[in-house]
Amino acid sequence: MVKHQPLQVYERQLCLSCLTGIYGCRWKRYQRSHDDSTKWECSWFLLLCCSFLLLLVWSYFWLEARNDYNEFNWLLYNRSAVWKDGTVPILTTTLTGLTYTAFLMILALCHIALGQQLNLYWIHKIVVLAILLTTITGVVSIDDFWQDEWDIVIISLQFTGPFLHIGALAAVTALGWFIAGQVLRVERSRLQVVTLVIYVSVLLVLYLVPLFISSPCIMDRSKLGPRPAVIGRRGAPMLAPEHTIMSFSKALQQKVTALEADVTISLDGVPFLMRDRTLRRTTNVDKLFPGRQDHDASFFNWTEIRSLNAGLWFLRDDPYWTVQYMSEKDRKRTANQTVCSLAELLRLAARTNRSVIFSLRRPPPQHPRHQLWVSDALKVIQRSSILPEQVMWTPDWYRKKVRAAVPLLQQTSDEKLPVAELKERGISTLTLHYSQARAQDIRQFSGSNVSVNVYPVNEPWLYSLMWCSGVQSVSSDAPHILKKVPNPIWIMSADEYGLIWITSDLISVAIVIGIFIFQKWKMSGMRSYNPEQIMLSAVVRRPSRDVNFMKEKLIFSEINNGIGSTDELSMYTGNGLDVYARDDIMMPALHASKL
Repeated sequence: MVKHQPLQVYERQLCLSCLTGIYGCRWKRYQRSHDDSTKWECSWFLLLCCSFLLLLVWSYFWLEARNDYNEFNWLLYNRSAVWKDGTVPILTTTLTGLTYTAFLMILALCHIALGQQLNLYWIHKIVVLAILLTTITGVVSIDDFWQDEWDIVIISLQFTGPFLHIGALAAVTALGWFIAGQVLRVERSRLQVVTLVIYVSVLLVLYLVPLFISSPCIMDRSKLGPRPAVIGRRGAPMLAPEHTIMSFSKALQQKVTALEADVTISLDGVPFLMRDRTLRRTTNVDKLFPGRQDHDASFFNWTEIRSLNAGLWFLRDDPYWTVQYMSEKDRKRTANQTVCSLAELLRLAARTNRSVIFSLRRPPPQHPRHQLWVSDALKVIQRSSILPEQVMWTPDWYRKKVRAAVPLLQQTSDEKLPVAELKERGISTLTLHYSQARAQDIRQFSGSNVSVNVYPVNEPWLYSLMWCSGVQSVSSDAPHILKKVPNPIWIMSADEYGLIWITSDLISVAIVIGIFIFQKWKMSGMRSYNPEQIMLSAVVRRPSRDVNFMKEKLIFSEINNGIGSTDELSMYTGNGLDVYARDDIMMPALHASKL
């Protein structure tokens, strides 16, 4: 009587099934393969890597651009005449795409580590391609619409560069496990050499990158200057409607040293505070004066302007997502705000002993005050109770006339000029965009007794960077946030940074060498398998994947060479080998035994 025994019984491999199933929809064992991935699938893997890296850069851009989200929304409003937070859909899609591609990248690397053939499912391919094209479209659109914002990436690298370097070094070092597994295989190919050369080159670049990293925060703590003063830009527009008495009052509660505003001249010569060209965004002009909502704000007289509500829009649009944190009392107060005049702002500043800095917009040529706009502003300053030296005059128009009329005004410029020319014009303060504020220029201006004010600074990291750069003051929409920054977020000496750099490089080198040595030892152990070793290793309760794979090859090789007797098969099973339970695999052995 012939006794049939199965050749091998497979244990369940749920993790591997999930890995190959999610990545390539290959849930069955027979669908998987240890063969090399095709060039087509390798191309899709490279495309996946490109999508992930591009999304990583895109995400970093929007993370750092948080300082200017309101500026972005304001630009959108000027194009569409409808206020909406355009950052929400961008951030949502970016985060979703980054999570999706990162997950696929992890699955792909696990395939490589386990020796599984890459076979990305066609739905994943479509989504990855769509993500790549969408991200490229977004980059091109931002470059056309908001090109100046790319400067934030370069500036932020001065702050995040040392930490990004360590993170990149850790990631590339960990990648050495997968590189070693591919390079040290038995089969030699040109691709392995190219892969190794690229990997080593990237490592060398990362080891030397700190030589080119420059940051104002890498300095001796003894050279750190005083904390920059914070100026309330349009008051505290995150806490109350911009350019209203409530907004300036909120800013004063946050201990600002000065108040900043944008000034426009009304039809009857009254300077009032308004950022936009029209009254549409921040007032209810469409309800009180239908048909005039798109008219220039300067073509309204002061009586009409004063009748408008300047607070309801803040409750409705919630531009900074802060309305939910307002008390009921503040909401009622917000709903009753009106447009603020320059005279009211000066009275508030004089009463609280604060300085005022403002920009003055010239009315259109057909405006009756087109030639008198500077005189209108000067009259208000002279009639107010504020001290002239507390007013920072920014407009370059008729500067000599202004200096002659009110000599004690602080002359301020928003144009970056040589020190000699600044002295000639009597300018004592520069108001610069943060993209123009380089550390070496700030030190030069400070050495010549020219103060530097930087705008807009809304994020703690940018405030810390400006602090280390030596600026005297910053203009901010978020004084309540900067109030919570008593010290720079980080500061270290050059020696401390050098020690961190050398230590991280040495650790990386040691780990990479250890990975390659271990992978070499592991590969050499797999190559030295023989039947006796396999028979002995079969007594292990849970054999490894590589041992199982070698067992299968040995059994099929012996069957093909003529082993067919049940006694021989029993010998294998008696020594502890697992055997197949599938009938279609049993047939060759059964046929051989009958013969």
